[in-house]
Amino acid sequence: MPRSVHFPSDRESCAADLYLPSDDGPGGGWPVVVMAHGIGAERRFGLAPFARRFADQGMASLVFDYRHFGESTGEPRNLVSPAGQVADFLAAMEFVRADPRLDEARIGLWGTSFSGGHVLKVASSRPSGLRAVVSQIPFVSGWASTLAYPLRYHVPAVMWGLADGLGSLFGRSPVTVEVARKGGRFALLASPDSWDGYISLVPEGEGWSGRVPARVFLEILRYHPGRVAHRIQVPTLLLAASRDAICPIGATRRVARRVPRGEIREFPVGHFEPYHGEWFERFVGAAADFLEGQLGD
Repeated sequence: MPRSVHFPSDRESCAADLYLPSDDGPGGGWPVVVMAHGIGAERRFGLAPFARRFADQGMASLVFDYRHFGESTGEPRNLVSPAGQVADFLAAMEFVRADPRLDEARIGLWGTSFSGGHVLKVASSRPSGLRAVVSQIPFVSGWASTLAYPLRYHVPAVMWGLADGLGSLFGRSPVTVEVARKGGRFALLASPDSWDGYISLVPEGEGWSGRVPARVFLEILRYHPGRVAHRIQVPTLLLAASRDAICPIGATRRVARRVPRGEIREFPVGHFEPYHGEWFERFVGAAADFLEGQLGD
């Protein structure tokens, strides 16, 4: 069972689960993987099986909620801020470097979808102790993900984003949008597989609102974590879905070529299949073996 912990990030407190292979760590502490979820999601939405697999292979994991999400503090609730979430990743790394149970010189990053872009951004800043990165079905380009959607989504997305962003300047309550809706109707994620795929990750009875402030549309347009890929110095594994309707495979391939010590593995699946069944086993197996090889003694 994980240990519940909290760590500070700017003026907020981030909630996290710490998974340890055992209470008796090796000399110098366990290698550790810092993990967080994709856009609009919380740490309890299907990340525990990944963390447990890493623990089975001798690596601790810190799985956290971003500020504004889950059990972390921050208002307004469910605000998606790429800059804030990258800062939370860096704060999480600072937290694990200070924990005597963990090895401050053997840290890995794991991100999926939106956080798959965050871990590239974090790694490009070359933080202390970072040894390896796994970026699963990564969001690498706001433009690439936006253009993957039909044109009819673009105008309402900008209008909703402007309404929420401008309203926030005058202290108004957020204008929110659903993360996913049935039938591919207008939402933050509107691919044909988004509703079933996203809901499959949400634990029954979780009490999740399913909505985020609509200014996220504007944040997506200007967020391009793949542009800094050339600055990453540590071994980096990109796990890509060739049938991804949210994070297009072409953009991922281009970014993989720019990572100096990067490699890409592609699987013939859509965006949400890496979390379940056979494809979970293949994705988590590739990630765990890679991280064990890079974080081992």
